[in-house]
Amino acid sequence: MLITQQQFYTFEEYLKLEDAANSKSEYIYGQIIPIAGISTNHNDIALNFGAELNFAFKRQDYRVYVNDVKLWIPKMLINTYPDVMVIAGEPEYYNQRSDIVTNPQIIIEVLSKSTQAYDKEGKFEAYRTIKTFQEYLFIDSTRIHVEHYHKTGKKNWSFREYDKDDEKITLNSVTFQIAIQDLYNTVKLDSTKTNKGT
Repeated sequence: MLITQQQFYTFEEYLKLEDAANSKSEYIYGQIIPIAGISTNHNDIALNFGAELNFAFKRQDYRVYVNDVKLWIPKMLINTYPDVMVIAGEPEYYNQRSDIVTNPQIIIEVLSKSTQAYDKEGKFEAYRTIKTFQEYLFIDSTRIHVEHYHKTGKKNWSFREYDKDDEKITLNSVTFQIAIQDLYNTVKLDSTKTNKGT
């Protein structure tokens, strides 16, 4: 990942720059890191998952946010833009700003080559400091492959992997299920990496 400058900013300085910018950046330990443009696959997967969640939670007390809402993690001094977030009840905002939330229950990241190592290690470690955080999903945008973590206790997480097109992903902290085929609808996959159900 490219860092804009080798200098440190306060979070408020970052927010002023971000508000005036034409592109998005993350804030990590005082540094500002530009977010690379996303592929159509990335966008389709995030929208597919977000739309299914939004429909499933119709008239229920959940909020679903896709792509453009910031997440502030005060214990780690990190601000990110998760691909999809689910919040139970009302959002808790940073400094009364409606574009920055602090209390997601579920976070979904669509992986790209440039960010997958950080998404799987750095972000996951940071997200685990959030008290409300219960589930994390990594979704590959080039092949059918989903890694699903859910919290089972203090410092304990369970893992499940999905890699067949006839499977369904079942969330644990909410009542929700999505078919892999619906998740990857309209997505152009690498046929050499795609696993068919048996």
